[in-house]
Amino acid sequence: MDTLSKLAFLASEIILNETKISSEENNIALVFSNRAASLDTDRKFQQSISNSDAYFPSPAVFVYTLPNICMGEICIRHKLFAENSFFIFDSFNASHLHTNAAYLLNAGKADKTLCGWIDFDGENYEAFLYLVANEGFYLHETAEIERLYDGNYPVETRT
Repeated sequence: MDTLSKLAFLASEIILNETKISSEENNIALVFSNRAASLDTDRKFQQSISNSDAYFPSPAVFVYTLPNICMGEICIRHKLFAENSFFIFDSFNASHLHTNAAYLLNAGKADKTLCGWIDFDGENYEAFLYLVANEGFYLHETAEIERLYDGNYPVETRT
């Protein structure tokens, strides 16, 4: 598994285990985004084909040269069958996450949506995930997502 997939996999384990997702809940969509796409793995793959004397394109590295592969790892682990999409932005885009998650839930395409920002490039990495459903403790609004992303966690919950 590449580093982006490891980061996404570990972050999803924390959120899905903390929220006690049962093995029967498989209608969970994924909407992820980042800045670097799969650039870290792309560099490794490029190194494997750049040297004509030691030319060996690795299929084990090549498979991870798309950022959405990390979502596949999560879906396999948790047997998730709903929609998933991965977007690339210059910076965290709470509005886009909100719009996509709201659409998936309101259209009945998913019961829940795991959303967030999973970015890995060299020594820099960042993981922010949240799980949203039609009912919950917090309002699913762009301002709330930005507040949580900025690390401003609530003292009390909303109903």
